Amino acid sequence: MKFQNKFFVSIFLALVLIVNWIHPAYAATVISVSPSSIINDVNRTITITGTGFDNTAIVLLDGAALATAFVDAVTLTATVPAGTSVGTHVITVTMGGAPLSASLNLDVTDSVAVPPTAIPTSTSTPSSFVRPQLVIDSYKANVSTVQSGQEFKININFDNAGTSGAFNVQAAFTSADLVPTKTGGVVALGSIAAGAGGNTSQTFLAADSIFGKTIVIVDVALTYYDVSGTSYSDKFTLSVPAGGGTGGVSYPTSTPTGLQSGQLIIPSYGTTIDPLQPGSQFTLAMTVQNVGNDIAQRVTMIVGGGSSGTGGSTPQPGGVSGGGGEFTNFAPVGTSNVQSLGDLRAGSMVQVSQDLIVNVSTNPGAYPMKITFSYLNDKGEVINDEQVITLLVFSLPNVDVSFYRPPDLFFAGQPGALPIQVVNLGKRTAVLGNMTVTSTSGIIENGSTLVGSLDAGGYFTLDSTLFPDLPGTVELNIVIEYTDDFNQPRTVEKTIELTVEEGSFEPMPDPSTEGSEGGEVFIPPGDESFLQKTWRFILGLLGLDSAPPASTPDMNIPPEKFPLPPVQEEGGAG
Repeated sequence: MKFQNKFFVSIFLALVLIVNWIHPAYAATVISVSPSSIINDVNRTITITGTGFDNTAIVLLDGAALATAFVDAVTLTATVPAGTSVGTHVITVTMGGAPLSASLNLDVTDSVAVPPTAIPTSTSTPSSFVRPQLVIDSYKANVSTVQSGQEFKININFDNAGTSGAFNVQAAFTSADLVPTKTGGVVALGSIAAGAGGNTSQTFLAADSIFGKTIVIVDVALTYYDVSGTSYSDKFTLSVPAGGGTGGVSYPTSTPTGLQSGQLIIPSYGTTIDPLQPGSQFTLAMTVQNVGNDIAQRVTMIVGGGSSGTGGSTPQPGGVSGGGGEFTNFAPVGTSNVQSLGDLRAGSMVQVSQDLIVNVSTNPGAYPMKITFSYLNDKGEVINDEQVITLLVFSLPNVDVSFYRPPDLFFAGQPGALPIQVVNLGKRTAVLGNMTVTSTSGIIENGSTLVGSLDAGGYFTLDSTLFPDLPGTVELNIVIEYTDDFNQPRTVEKTIELTVEEGSFEPMPDPSTEGSEGGEVFIPPGDESFLQKTWRFILGLLGLDSAPPASTPDMNIPPEKFPLPPVQEEGGAG
């Protein structure tokens, strides 16, 4: 029997020890990390996938906690800081302070890491590259200057600077101001060995278009082959001096007048709401300026991009295509995206506006918007000038700062509790920084804290204490710092007014006035003077109240104002 008792006791103790050793288990698992290899030059974001995650999950790198974001029950993201040591690190996850059993490996490399050197293999030594390469060694015309209507010849010397021979060499001559003669502009040079040279000549007739020019251009195109039949081609440009016409005959030339056209640009623009957020209705104001040298007629502005007129080589006025623009993130409201601006003279400008709304599904970011200005030039042709502007969309936190219960009355000189609460009224998680509470009068105790991440509908409380100095109105200034979507510092500010009442103090008892009641001072019995005792004796003879001073107030009446009443003689007796 004793042995059985000892056996059961041992089993019980063993079970107790096992229960104490076992950590609380979660039904969560860790499956993978992506990417599994990162470079430590900047902060890197990794994604951990698994099952059963909640918002208490924390990602650890070699046991050190990383900045973790809970995405959903199967996804976590964490930020690995820049400068993490190179090597293989262990990624683990804890939930509710208890680690999950699985762990993952993350390889961290340096941005200047040298890839492993490949083991050299025996390869055959490649043969040296060979090909023919023809160049022009020199060229010269048989006249000093070319005159219009004159026939002249250009002599050209070619060299083969390559490492193999050039076969079937052919030269083709073209020029806008010279007409090749006798050969039709094509000359065959045959074969040119490596390091050797060849020469040819071509006769030209100068056209009248060279009048007034000082130089004419001749293009030479060479084609040839190597010994294996591979074709090559080279192009050269020759210049020949020109000196006008012959026989003193003047030829008219066109006077350049320059291009006459308008050109519309947007030198500045702005929005009536800053910053823009999903769901915001705003007005886009723009300044449109004609920087061209001619009037822009019947200007049409198309927000989102489009065109005016029909297609083809000769556009015709009329008809506007403005429905094919990009309206995923911004859409017109109140009016369409097409406006008529009338005529805009050269150098003038006009102010235009367009009412738009930001789509509620738009994510924070920078979004380009195309603006098309379609107008007619002086020839009646349709001109489309397209501009691109950029609008920034933010998703700022929507938080409310107030008291989570009505505060108590505040009295001057006495501490009072400030039950402050921050509530996230937005539809997405808000990451907030430091919150600071200050007042215009008095001292704030416990007036600064870090808020952190707030889920949609979540709240954060701070219990501060106010020590007001003076009665009256006191303003509480609450400032919450955070960083917006473009990494710029911003603040949320809230002012709350409180009323401080006049302080009520219990007066300290004064030994000299102890026993006072209703402003009347009572003198202890031990402090009676002889005159006071005599007065009480006379009051007793007269049948009046002759109580001791403990219950009789001292009227502080000088004795000389109340003389003793005369004693009447009875029966002649004194």
